[in-house]
Amino acid sequence: MIVIITGVSSGVGLANAKKFIEKGHTVYGISRREVLLEGLTHYQADITDHERINQIVDEIYAKENRIDVLINSAGMGISGAVEDTEMESAKRMFDINFFGTVNISNRVIPYMRENGFGRICNISSVAGVLPIAFQTFYSSNKAAISLYSEGLNIEVKPFGIRVIDFMPGDIKTGFTDNRKKNESNSKYYGKRIDRSVKVMEKDERNGMSVEYVSKVMYRNIMKKRPPVRKVVGVQYKFFLFLYRLLPIKFVNYVMGKLYG
Repeated sequence: MIVIITGVSSGVGLANAKKFIEKGHTVYGISRREVLLEGLTHYQADITDHERINQIVDEIYAKENRIDVLINSAGMGISGAVEDTEMESAKRMFDINFFGTVNISNRVIPYMRENGFGRICNISSVAGVLPIAFQTFYSSNKAAISLYSEGLNIEVKPFGIRVIDFMPGDIKTGFTDNRKKNESNSKYYGKRIDRSVKVMEKDERNGMSVEYVSKVMYRNIMKKRPPVRKVVGVQYKFFLFLYRLLPIKFVNYVMGKLYG
């Protein structure tokens, strides 16, 4: 298979590149930072540079005459109170995580349609269902990716294309250290933000390995009938099961106790 992976320089993106290369697939990676990985053809580009991204996709298709799998791993996070977050920071996150995904997906769809096959794989989060205080923009962003993925799947399914929304919980990656943190010295939110972020970071550092996540993703991508949504991690499946059963007011109360 011909595979394109964004955000390939670290975390889940890099783990997926290693997994697909190990299995004998042809892998192209896109990221801002240079990556030296045997078997990977790398393009250095910013996912928000839509013109450059489109050129890269076109180059890959011209060379391979097909694109089978797109894995959208490029992403960033911000934490802090909504009230104190600069709009430019929030917009930047949506430009990378959401519109970057939309743009490159739009570019590969015609090529996948022409070949009657394709897998577009997006990475949302359990945080897109269970709202995390002081990470509200991130939760909102991931919720948008989930609904986008499910809606797009309906639109492109007749062409042999499937869109998979991978929904992991906490993962041990450099994402924790790279998260953009807004100043927490607000007299209204300061101590609560500090406590919330510490809980989040502890959860992430004790989370799933990227190798486990990539293994789950590979197995589901290769299925003849892949799922529309795949929650990664048994405990997170249980959390979402409870979410569907319990009153929203109670869930909001519990999330407030944990992160608020």
